[in-house]
Amino acid sequence: MTESPDAQVVLALTTEANRTKAEALARQLLERRLAACVALQPQEAIYWWQGKLEASEEIQLLIKSSPELLDSLSEAVQELHSYDTPEWLYWLASSSKGYGDWIRGLPHPGAAGPAA
Repeated sequence: MTESPDAQVVLALTTEANRTKAEALARQLLERRLAACVALQPQEAIYWWQGKLEASEEIQLLIKSSPELLDSLSEAVQELHSYDTPEWLYWLASSSKGYGDWIRGLPHPGAAGPAA
């Protein structure tokens, strides 16, 4: 039997076409206090789009937030995203109590948190 999780957090994924757009989206989500942290990772994607096989380089955003903010976070991503149909995947994850408390508390201006 496993221990019950110390804390629940939301992890969400989306992608943007380039680093400039990804950083702009991340900063907006952080400034609106909808995310505690957004990790950016370059990647290459191969996918179907409008009946054709496509390939592109893009930036993946891993957004760390509180379950209570999921609806507002989702709405903001849909509003701010540069794609007509942005990737939007999310799930609840278990975390250590300290890290979960930090995410759920969302940092105040000037506050430092743990490394992402």
